[in-house]
This record gives sequence, C-alpha cells and structure tokens, in this order.
Amino acid sequence: MVDVDNALTRRVARGAGSVPGLTSASAARVVGGLAGLAAAGLFYSTVIERNAFTLRHSTLAVLEPGASPLRVLHISDLHMTPHQRLKQAWVSELEALEPDLVINTGDNLAHPQAVPSVIQSLGGLLSRPGLFVFGSNDYFGPRPKNPFQYFKSDHTRTFGDPLPWQDLRAAFTERGWLDATHTVRELEVGGVRVVAAGVDDPHIERDRYDTVAGRPNPLAHLRLGLTHSPEPRVLDRFAEDGYDLVLAGHTHGGQLCLPFFGALVTNCQIDRSRVKGVSSWGSTMKLHVSAGLGTSPYAPARFCCRPEASLLTLTPVSHGDAAYDEDHSLPQLATEIS
Repeated sequence: MVDVDNALTRRVARGAGSVPGLTSASAARVVGGLAGLAAAGLFYSTVIERNAFTLRHSTLAVLEPGASPLRVLHISDLHMTPHQRLKQAWVSELEALEPDLVINTGDNLAHPQAVPSVIQSLGGLLSRPGLFVFGSNDYFGPRPKNPFQYFKSDHTRTFGDPLPWQDLRAAFTERGWLDATHTVRELEVGGVRVVAAGVDDPHIERDRYDTVAGRPNPLAHLRLGLTHSPEPRVLDRFAEDGYDLVLAGHTHGGQLCLPFFGALVTNCQIDRSRVKGVSSWGSTMKLHVSAGLGTSPYAPARFCCRPEASLLTLTPVSHGDAAYDEDHSLPQLATEIS
C-alpha cells in the first residue's frame, strides 16, 4: 500500500507543473489528505458505525378502534457469527423492553455454528409471544460478491453452503415462537387479537402467497403480514387482502448511504424512499422495513445507516371522536436509545 501511494504521489507531482499554483509539495498533501480521509472512512464504517447498535421507536395507528396499544419488537438481519460478542450482548439487553410481541423477519445466520449464539442472544425474548419467517441467509451461507452487482436488479444470484436452518427453526418453535411461513396464525397478545400470515423469502423466489391468500379474520384487531424481502409483488397481495401492517427486513437500510441522499441501493424492487422505517403501501396498509442489525462478513461496513432493532407501538386508528382519541393517546416516546 505504501509503494502504491508513493507511486501515485510521484505521478501527481510530475503533473503538478502543468497546473498553475500546484507544487509537488501541495500535490503530495492533497494525495495524503485523500488517503487519510479514505482510511478514516473505512475505519469508521467497519469498526465504529457497524457496532453502533440503536433502538428505533415508531408509533403506528393500525389497530381496530377500541383495541389496547400493543408493543412490538421487530428484529431482522442479525447475520450472526459465533464471535460477534458486542452484537450478542446488545441483543440480549432487548429483553428488558418487555415487548408484547416479538417479530423476527429472517437472515439470522452468517455462520454454520451461529445457531447457539442467536438463541443465547435472544434469551428471554423467546419466552414471549413471537412470530418469524426466514430469509436467504438462514438457508445459505454468505459468500464474496462484486458490490456493483447490487446496482443491477437482475443480477445472477449465487448461494453459499447450506446453513442449519432446521436447527434454528426447531429452537424457535420449541421455545414457543410461531413459524408464519406460508401459514396463517391467530393469537391473542395483551388483549389484542392478532391474525398473522407470512411468506418465505421472495428475494430468492421462495414465496408462495397463494398458500395464505384471502381476507384475514375480520374480527381481528390487527392483521399482520411478514416477509423477509419487501418485494412489491408480495406487498401488493397483502394490501389487496386487507392487511393492516407488513413487517420486512433484507435491505439493511441501504447499508452504505450518503448524507442528504440516503441509500444508494435497496437490494430488491422497492424504491429507495422505503428502504427503512415506516411508509404507506396502498390506501390503508402500513409497511415497516427494518434496517437490521448485521452485515455480511464479506461486507462488514455501514455508513450513515446504523444497525438497528425497532420497538413499534401500535395504537388504534382514529375513532373520529376527539375525546376518545385524547383518552387513548400514549405518552411521548424517546426517538432513539443507543
């Protein structure tokens, strides 16, 4: 690296005579400054921000009128390896939030021996009501990729070695979480009747929405859809069937973002404005996309896009009565906990 930098400095310096006011010394300073900025950016994105885990809060009015508020913890894209101690310790602290419901939208694994680390990190959250669907990196391990492929929506996908997703599923279900993949689940949580349906990962075309198609139970207070990748073809089907809210992950929030511009890519067919957080899909359905907590081991960097879990406070839609809405309003929540 030193030889390359020195060679570059010499080339710039030789050309300095053709640029008025640019001396060899100033050219060297320019090159040195740029190299320093690049090194600082690399260090920040791979060491600092990648481990700057944060908890996001959002309040969504999606419940039927009269329902009690529901606190939902949305976890996605752990991409866990056995030695990620900082991430494991941070995730283990989420149990203190005491959510009413935990939703996991996949990509938990990044190593064939990571199942115990995932289970230990989730800890007591597995004893709370929970629902999950899997993503491609629960089924297949990561592998090196050309980063410019992410700018092509039709690039050829390659898969790594198989991961022990059956063991992960067994551990989740043995602790009481419900697999929502291609099935409709009904449960009551905190006095709120929830009907939930999910699909397998659309990013690798494992989704079979027809297995859950149709309008969900009209008596439910919340109609919830789950998918790993927020592909529009799946979101459209959930919206057509009358779901209130869909939770997804996969995008990593763009992972590498630019100030004042946002995500460069979404890694799916969704537009950049919906790459993370809450948005509307259709006339009545809400969408929440988690920026996730991890990265591929082969691209361990985040920039302007901190790794996150989300605590969603679900409230009833407006009752149309000002006194009722005021009586059922919630205390103001902090916007972020690091």
